[in-house]
Amino acid sequence: MKLKDLIKKLEVIKIIGSTDVEVTELKIDSNAVTKGCAFICIKGKDFDGHEYIRQVEKFGAVAIFTQNELQTSLTQIIVKDTRAAMCVLASTYYGGVDKKMKLIAVLGTNGKTTTTHLIKNILENAGRKCGVIGTLGAFYAGKVKEPSLTTPDPIELHKTLADMYACGVRTVVMEVSAHAVYWGKVNGLKFQVAVFTNFTQDHLDFFGDMETYKQAKLKFFNDNECNFIVTNSDDTVGREILSMKKGALAYGVENPSDVFAIDIKSDANGSTFIINLFDCVYDVSINLIGKFNVYNALAAVSACSLIGVSPKKAVDGLIKADVVSGRLEKIYDGNFSVYIDYAHTPDGLEKSLLALRPIVKGRLISLFGCGGNRDKSKREIMGAVSAKNADFTIITSDNPRYEEPMEIINEIEKGVLLVNKNYIAIEDREDAIKYALDILKPSDALLIAGKGSEKYQEILGIKKLYNDKDTVIEYLRRKLM
Repeated sequence: MKLKDLIKKLEVIKIIGSTDVEVTELKIDSNAVTKGCAFICIKGKDFDGHEYIRQVEKFGAVAIFTQNELQTSLTQIIVKDTRAAMCVLASTYYGGVDKKMKLIAVLGTNGKTTTTHLIKNILENAGRKCGVIGTLGAFYAGKVKEPSLTTPDPIELHKTLADMYACGVRTVVMEVSAHAVYWGKVNGLKFQVAVFTNFTQDHLDFFGDMETYKQAKLKFFNDNECNFIVTNSDDTVGREILSMKKGALAYGVENPSDVFAIDIKSDANGSTFIINLFDCVYDVSINLIGKFNVYNALAAVSACSLIGVSPKKAVDGLIKADVVSGRLEKIYDGNFSVYIDYAHTPDGLEKSLLALRPIVKGRLISLFGCGGNRDKSKREIMGAVSAKNADFTIITSDNPRYEEPMEIINEIEKGVLLVNKNYIAIEDREDAIKYALDILKPSDALLIAGKGSEKYQEILGIKKLYNDKDTVIEYLRRKLM
């Protein structure tokens, strides 16, 4: 694409050099620059792309987008905000397909992944091709793209949307993280539906306090165009959204809602409830355990109904949905049971343990750690949550990153000791899982929390191949042979 065509929809302050050059790619990583690409200078928390122009020149870029005039022979397009410009440029470069698709956003601390996959299942059951973008990656037309971030950067995002469109996908449901809203990754996108799940503690390492984190969530609803808003009436921030956005649809269990569930029951095989969906009442049985998954289900059917899926078809798709990989997923069911879950927040861990507690006849054992270089304040809280709701706690490593694993474990330990002494600390995660499997007795259940279906463990900047499910299955295979 010619640079002069690429910038047609962009608000430009100044152009230095020729725009009659061919642009082969868009890049924001100076190390990934290729011959013929246009480089967008993005300023982040730790790096500033404006400082890497010599490298960009060397690698063969033909133009740069910058917020101030630089000393370079490359064509310069000077704009007020390169992050905002990136969204416009990415949409233009990849054909503006986002304007031709129905986009659904799912926001909230917990439940985003399950809700997006439930929506995909419902829409596909109703005969619509649907794509998903989120924590587990991108899924569409039989393809699976490995995850990068919960919400990809705009260039990757629009590239994925373009490929989805080429594959015949016209509806896309995507997880939108608070970080993505803060950095403006979804600026310019118009959403048919925006779904809000809940708001609990997370990401305070980045946002600093709960109020700032909350405002990042609310910013989405103030800055982005949404035809419909679906929000949780049993969540305090969900109710704030209801009060600030007239016409928003409420779903819930405890408070008055447009879509609600009653008579909720859960066992080892899933959950049953009666749903009132726009005054259509159905008995529902789903494969997902726990009250929190009933909320995810209500959010999903509400969103799908608003874009034209009949209540009956929405419920049919919900009933047929499978457990999402790594989301309170039962991976072994014999004399004892083993579950893996992505729960990495105090609220997430508590909800998963509370979901399992009534269906476990023996002991409930909790195994988890906390990520390094992330919100430290939640570690002690999660320790107390585990000690309170499980019979025995095994503290181990998660992704320690650049922190000393035992220091993280010691902070979790403080919370456990506020409740009881029924715990053990084992630094190596694989060893911890093997220990847990060795002590399980008939009718016991083990919850391995924090990583879900992640395929790596990050230590000192290196991501080594590792997966909780593989560790469990391989050890039990050898143990039970």
